[in-house]
Amino acid sequence: MEKESYKDYIQRIKDKMEYHKQKGDIVPDFSLIKTPWQIQQIKAAAKLNTEVLNFVQSNIKVGMNTQEIDDLVYKFTTENGGKCAPYGYEGFPKNVCTSINEEVCHGIPSRLKKLKSGDIINVDVSTIVQGYYGDASRMFEIGEVSEERKRLVKVTKECLKLGIEAAKPWGYIGDIGAAISEHAHKNGYSVVTKLGGHGIGLEFHEEPFVSHVGTKGTGMLLVPGMIFTIEPMINVGTPDVVIDKYNGWTIYTKDGKDSAQVEHQILICEDGAEIISY
Repeated sequence: MEKESYKDYIQRIKDKMEYHKQKGDIVPDFSLIKTPWQIQQIKAAAKLNTEVLNFVQSNIKVGMNTQEIDDLVYKFTTENGGKCAPYGYEGFPKNVCTSINEEVCHGIPSRLKKLKSGDIINVDVSTIVQGYYGDASRMFEIGEVSEERKRLVKVTKECLKLGIEAAKPWGYIGDIGAAISEHAHKNGYSVVTKLGGHGIGLEFHEEPFVSHVGTKGTGMLLVPGMIFTIEPMINVGTPDVVIDKYNGWTIYTKDGKDSAQVEHQILICEDGAEIISY
């Protein structure tokens, strides 16, 4: 069988997008479909981003403060040819987000915040390499963690896995949210709705917005070449959140109960979703 040229491939993708547009589907702007060259560059940033998280994982421990995590991220990233995307982004003051227990996201590293045995913490790393972006986060269990917190982290990871499995080419954004929210609710947890995943690669935040609640068969069409994050934020209590009125960044659960988040960066391919940073 003759190999399809890139020109013919693009035309086939455009034709299929037009077919869905005529059906009434929400079709992404073609600028969101990354070229093979762009994908290669984004994957390089995503690879370093994963390596940064591996470095954090090998060093994080009871007693360290979150500024030390920031220092580790900055050192490893810059020594390996990258830049920390969060620093200075819309005024964010640090190189990484560190969110502990009831902090949902955007926790700001500080020498005053020490990790205690029993804490759970999300470390959210975003990396720029040659102008392209990688992004992912992990949950870490510090010391002796309660069974309740272990279960929250476990279910959050399961939600992410199901969300990625639902991210199929020519499927819909709503398929992702439906899979995540169904599993979270089945396990007695709520899903944060005011925040979500996002397109990424050429910029830190691009379209589409990836909600972690949804209805199957609704929302933007998923087209091969799209790159975005899936990063469910799962709460023990209500889905309601509040923002820190002093620093203007850190988001907490409104009821003060625990939250967990795990984030992967994915590429929609013709045969499914490829995880490129985790």
